[in-house]
Parts: sequence; structure tokens; C-alpha cells
Amino acid sequence: MFDKILIANRGEIAIRVMRACRELGIKTVAVYSTADKSALHAQIADEAICIGPAPSKDSYLNTKAIIAACEVTGATAIHPGFGFLSENAGFARLCETCGITFIGPTPQVMDEMGDKAHARKTMIDAGVPVIPGSDGIVPDLETAKRICREIGYPVMVKATAGGGGRGIRRVESEYELESNFLSAQQEALSCFGNGDVYIEKFVVDPRHIEIQLLADNYGNVVHLGERDCSLQRRNQKVLEESPSPIMTEELRAKMGAAAVSAAKASGYRNAGTIEFLVDKDRNFYFMEMNTRIQVEHPVTEFVTGIDLVKAQIRIAAGERLWFTQNDVKLNGHAIECRINAEDPLHNFRPCPGLIRSIHVPGGFNVRIDSAVYAGYEIPPFYDSMIAKLLVKGTDREEAIMKMRVALAEFIIDGVDTNIDFQLRLLKNENFERGEFDNGFLNRVNIMED
Repeated sequence: MFDKILIANRGEIAIRVMRACRELGIKTVAVYSTADKSALHAQIADEAICIGPAPSKDSYLNTKAIIAACEVTGATAIHPGFGFLSENAGFARLCETCGITFIGPTPQVMDEMGDKAHARKTMIDAGVPVIPGSDGIVPDLETAKRICREIGYPVMVKATAGGGGRGIRRVESEYELESNFLSAQQEALSCFGNGDVYIEKFVVDPRHIEIQLLADNYGNVVHLGERDCSLQRRNQKVLEESPSPIMTEELRAKMGAAAVSAAKASGYRNAGTIEFLVDKDRNFYFMEMNTRIQVEHPVTEFVTGIDLVKAQIRIAAGERLWFTQNDVKLNGHAIECRINAEDPLHNFRPCPGLIRSIHVPGGFNVRIDSAVYAGYEIPPFYDSMIAKLLVKGTDREEAIMKMRVALAEFIIDGVDTNIDFQLRLLKNENFERGEFDNGFLNRVNIMED
């Protein structure tokens, strides 16, 4: 086991990893930007090193500074969290070169699965259902037109190196194709340094269901059930739950087996997630693979009782999986609400600023993952998510009621948040019935409903 791990991230995920390390008896190193000098992760780590100014490119994406921080502190492993460098194969490769363990998959797998067009081909070869579309990168507009005529509109133009909803365009007809094809390429080049795109048939009113995986270095792979991540606003997840309201035992077994096959076909190791789209007839299609821990991982932890971050560390240290697929049982129902510093009444604009006071909910099976505190000033340079509120009930009905109570108790003074938005969503009749899809929050104005 490692003696010291550097956490190359900030905010609640940095705190989450620190807790797992401490429970394993591992010392922690935090890195922080000048804007995060007073951040909680920089204050509670065993050691903390400033790695640059506020902009991410000069600090949390500064690979040389992060490697130097490892060398100075003697950390022998890096946990990247999510976002920033977590899916950067070049950084993982640099860690290998420097003799530092990257807590995640190999750079080769990250390259292959991070390239969504290549990942799609890998899934086809492994027999995993995929959405009809291009076989790989679409090189030009004429090729795009031909593919779209073959599969039919509407279609999705997607950045092969994309993420976070960037470089994605929905196209309803050939008339719209040229402008959306070019704008998706330009946005992808700007955001990811790679303008390559591919095309998929648009699945009408799908659910977004993802399967959590753990894979060790010895070929053992298990899935930990599903998360329903269909409630999204502009391709950004808002609320996640497990199990999915549409899931059956038969469908879970099929999707889990497909996810395990996908991981084995790619030679995957550590924690990862296979994301699927599920249509109204419960047909499922591979969408992408996330080669990292995800924001919503605590939902799976609640219903399985398995600490995913500890599992990541243990696998990276060379341990075998200590359980089999038959040992995995889903218990109860979990819901996660993402709490953001944003104003839902004004197009969800970010609201950085000083938190004057804060009261967090508590109680049986209520969990808060956060890094904010009274007197903390939220910087304007990073993602607006400031907390994750989770609850677990014996069933979905109890979990919904428990989350309503917890949201009503969650008070943050000083900045606008989406707490009221989440509370209204939890009281929406369609949500209560489990009748929603990926486009639900784009069609329904929860604040006016």
C-alpha cells in the first residue's frame, strides 16, 4: 500500500479522496491554486503545495508543477479525481515515466476509450450494442451528408474527444447539418484541442443509464448495478439515482454483462463507467466510457456498501478484487442532488461569492460531500458545484421524501444556489412517477411548474 498520495484536484472530490486515504492509513498531499489558498482541501491535507495562479491551465492542468509537487513531498501515487487531468492519457503516461502510480486505467486504455470513435469500434468488435452511425471519425461535410442520409435524421454530431456536453449538436435535417457540423468541430478544437467528430442516430426520448465497473490488474471485472442519470439540463447532470425506475432484473443482467464485456475487451482496470442510452422499448446502446471516478459515484456506494475510492486505491496498489459478481447486492434506493452556486431564475448563471453562513442537513442515511464552509469565498474560476446531497431509503418513495426533507433543511446564505430548484424537481409529479427522459428538463420549466 502507498505511504503518501497526492490528490491532483480540488473541492469536494479532493476531500472525498483524502478521507479514503486516511481510513487506509495513507498520508495526503493537496495541490492548490492561488485562488484556492483558503480552500478546505488545502487546509486539511497533511501537506499542501501551491502549483500556480487561478486559471486551471496554469495550476490544476499544470502537469509539470504537479509532478514536481510529488517529487518534493515524496508522494508515490496520484489520484486525479474527476475533471482536470483525470482522463488525460498524456499525464498518466508522464506519471509512469516518473515512477509515480496513476490511480486509474493505463494510458493506452485511456487513449482508446477516451477517443469516442475508437471506443465505438471497440464496442462493436466486443458485441456490445451501439447506436447506428459512422464507423469512426467523419472527415468532411460530404461524408457527413452521406452517413446522415443512410441512417436518417435526426442525428447527433459529437466530438470524439468531448465531454461535459461540449462539441455536441443535434441536427434535424440536412439543411441544418453544415452549420452544426462545423460549429461542433470548432467547439471541440477549442475545448479539447481535437476537432474530430463522429455521427450517431439520435435516439428519441432515451434514458441515460450508466453501469459502474471495478476491474483489477488480474482480469477480474465486476459491475455494481446502474445509475439513472437522465435528469440533465443542457447535457449536464442534475440528479442521479439508483436503482433506475425503469430497471428490471433481466435488463440489469444484460446491461451489466455488456458493460463487463466492454471492460474486458478494452483491457480495462480500476474504476470506470459504461454509459448507455435506453429507448422506450428498453433497447440499450453504448454511448461512451468514462475512465475515471464520477461525480455521482456515492449513489452506487450507498446501494452496494462498497467504497469506490478505497477500491481504486487498493486496485492501484496491486490488490485483487476481494469480491465476485455474486456478492454484489443492491440494497434500498439512493438519490443524489448536485448543489450548485447558480441562479435558476436567471438562466442558471454562476454565483461565486462569500458564504456568510451554512446549515447542512443530517439524519439517518443522509450524506453531504462538500468542501465549503461559513466564511469561504467561492472563486469564479471553476465549476459551480459546491456540494452533493445524498439520501438512501428502503425504496424510491422513502428516498424521495427523505431528500425533500434534507433539501428543506439545507440553508446557504450569501450566494444563490439551485436548492429550491432541486426541491421543486423532487415534488414534480412526473419525477415522482419515474416518467422522465434525457430531454425532460429542457422541456419543463421546473421553477414555473
